[in-house]
Amino acid sequence: AIILITDLNLNLNQCEEFEKICKEKNIKIFLLDHHQSGEECAQKYSWYLLDSKRCATKIVYDFFSKICTPVLELSKFVDVVNAVDIWLSEDENFELGKVFLGLIANAKEINRVMFKESQIDYMFFLLDKAWKFIGKENANILLDNATHFIKKDYFARKNDDTLSNLISCFVVEKLSELKENFSIEYEGHKGILTSNIGNTSVIGNDFLVKNPDYDFFIDVSSRKTLSFRANGKIDVSLMAKNLVGGGGHKNASGGLFATFKDGANYNHIKAQIIDLIKSKELKKENNESKQ
Repeated sequence: AIILITDLNLNLNQCEEFEKICKEKNIKIFLLDHHQSGEECAQKYSWYLLDSKRCATKIVYDFFSKICTPVLELSKFVDVVNAVDIWLSEDENFELGKVFLGLIANAKEINRVMFKESQIDYMFFLLDKAWKFIGKENANILLDNATHFIKKDYFARKNDDTLSNLISCFVVEKLSELKENFSIEYEGHKGILTSNIGNTSVIGNDFLVKNPDYDFFIDVSSRKTLSFRANGKIDVSLMAKNLVGGGGHKNASGGLFATFKDGANYNHIKAQIIDLIKSKELKKENNESKQ
C-alpha cells in the first residue's frame, strides 16, 4: 500500500508517528509539499519531498508525469495554477491564474454543506470551461468577460432568465429532490432546514409553493441568525419568538440562536436545531404539568 500526502506541512512529531505506523504496516509513504516551514522534516525523512519553488499542484503533476504519460494540456493548466499559487507576478500565466483563482474562490452559488456532490461537479464544470482559454491572447480578460455566461450555462433551463433566478430555481429543485434529508418537525408541522442557503425569501417561498406538504422553511446562518418563512400554514412569528425570542411577520420572521455553532457537517447543524425545538417542547410540557 502507498500513502500519498500533498500540500500539507507536518511537524516532526507527526512525521515520527507516520514513520512508525507505516513501518509497522509495511506501507510506503510520500509527502509532496512546498511549504518552507517543512524543511526540517524534509532533511530528516527521505519520504518528505519538499520544493518551495513549485506549488503543490505542479509538484504532484511532475511526480506523476515521470511515472505516467505527460499530458500537454494538463501541463499548461498546472503552469497557470503554479503562477498564481506561489505568486509569480512576472510569469505570463499570472494574470490568467488570478482569474482562475477568483472563479473558484467566488463560486459560492451551490451550498457545499448541503449539496456537496453538486458543488464539486460545479467546480469541475467551471474549470473545464476556463481551461479552454489557456493559450489565447488576452486570456485573462476573455475569461473574466465570459465568467457570467459560463455560470449561466451550468444553471441553464429551457427558458433563459437572470443568473440569480436560474440559481434559485436550481437550489429549489435540489431541495425538493433531497427534502427528506433536510426535514424537521415543530408542533406537528413539517418543515425544512437549510444552512446558509442565501436568497432566503425567494428560495423559501418557492420551495413551500412547490412542496405543499411542507409548512415552514428555516435557514440558519454562520452569523447565528435564523430566518423563518411560511406560506400561511403556520405563524412563524410565534415560532421565532418561542424558539429564539425573535419575531416578525406571520410568513417571514427571524431571530438569533446565540449558542449555535456553525460547521461543515449538516447533520451537526440539524441536530442543534432539533435539540432547540425539543428543549422548548419539554419546557412547555413541564409548565403545563405544573398547572
